[in-house]
Amino acid sequence: MDEDFSFLQPMDLITKDVCELRQMVKEKKKNLNGDRDKENDVDRGHEIEHGRVKEKERLDREKERERDKERVENEKEPEKQHESHPDKEMLTVQEEKVNSKPEENGVLRGEKGPEPMDIATTSASQSFEIPNSDVTILEGHTSEVCACAWSPAGSLLASGSGDSTARIWTIADGTSNSGAQNGPLNVLVLKHVKGRTNEKSKDVTTLDWNGEGTLLATGSYDGQARIWSTNGDLKCTLSKHKGPIFSLKWNKKGDYLLTGSCDKTAIVWDVKTEEWKQQFEFHSGPTLDVDWRNNVSFATSSTDNMIYVCKIGENRPIKTFAGHQGEVNCVKWDPTGSLLASCSDDVTAKIWNMKQDKYVHDLREHSKEIYTIRWSPTGSGTNNPNQQLILASASFDSTVKLWDVELGKLLYSLNGHREPVYSLAFSPNGEYLASGSLDKSMHIWSLKEGKIVKTYTGNGGIFEVCWNKEGDKIAACFANHTVCVLDFRM
Repeated sequence: MDEDFSFLQPMDLITKDVCELRQMVKEKKKNLNGDRDKENDVDRGHEIEHGRVKEKERLDREKERERDKERVENEKEPEKQHESHPDKEMLTVQEEKVNSKPEENGVLRGEKGPEPMDIATTSASQSFEIPNSDVTILEGHTSEVCACAWSPAGSLLASGSGDSTARIWTIADGTSNSGAQNGPLNVLVLKHVKGRTNEKSKDVTTLDWNGEGTLLATGSYDGQARIWSTNGDLKCTLSKHKGPIFSLKWNKKGDYLLTGSCDKTAIVWDVKTEEWKQQFEFHSGPTLDVDWRNNVSFATSSTDNMIYVCKIGENRPIKTFAGHQGEVNCVKWDPTGSLLASCSDDVTAKIWNMKQDKYVHDLREHSKEIYTIRWSPTGSGTNNPNQQLILASASFDSTVKLWDVELGKLLYSLNGHREPVYSLAFSPNGEYLASGSLDKSMHIWSLKEGKIVKTYTGNGGIFEVCWNKEGDKIAACFANHTVCVLDFRM
């Protein structure tokens, strides 16, 4: 596989090439995981480690300066204090920036929630901390766990790790066992390399279940996609990419798998024939994300600042979205496939539609790179048609922001984390949002009340959070090699 990585030169480090900076947490671009230092993981101490540590230290200094600045500003505005404390989680309704009527932006839905300009402060005290009796810790991975996904069919949870394995865990219904799961675990280990694990090039970077929950696809740093059955059998290996796979998605019908790679291309695979159907070579830099619009068309984003909408059978993009001034980290279609959201290192998120070339909304409230975005499962065409459609964005500025997508205005800024926020997940009923951060904490926010209702702190940075389809369990995967399953009930 050496030739596959010949494009990774030492100079890449200086220019922050995405492949290098993703080395240790693959799909998790620019992983600033300070925990790795503390663990002194020599097996993975490649040349990028020094650069990553430097970048982490720089960000830490920046954060410290920002905290000092915020303290000074807070002291200048006593009328906004409301007995606030620097360490308390708070939700700010940013009405002065939105310039809309109170009834438009003070409440997300219904009659409840703080009035505009209200600063609701809630301490992450014991009352919000999820008790250990509601937590199951899944141990077995031997490196950071960077991806997790619940099967849409039920009680199976998949996780992917830098240890060259994915795992399928069977999670019992009902409440969790207290603490770490003891005794023989009902877990299947999907090995991506024969013999020793922790081989760098086989890191599992991304995974996705098909719609029926019968097949699991994994993407790896070796550039191969693999499809597994629910009993852990390797059904097929899909080889054509010349570099790490960063993103992979099944279409709704389940007949095609889409992969995006560091080799600048996206490939649609025919799952039945186990062959590639079409390779899309439009980007001039690594492909960072892919997302299906429907069963035959999809969007791709890249380090080249561009977004392309592609269609099977077409040799050119059917739409080109230019407007970002930095790497486009994530693209997501709304539940109906009519709006596309994107987020970038240029500190903005944007909303696009197929009817025009220019973005519909330019969302500029974050102060640092935006790592990921998610649409709420609400509005027309969803199971929650009477609730407003919302876009959530998570940033290296440690905040999560919620947006009114019709007006293109900020609804809420959720200020509860102290480090970059890497992952977001809405509950299936659209009433709650989970956020996971490098500060080792996961917060669950009530969108009705606009505040943290539950929180859990683990022993490593969190790279992904996800809800099961019933909405009563949340999984989080950590840098300290564990996966935690949390029982959620209000």
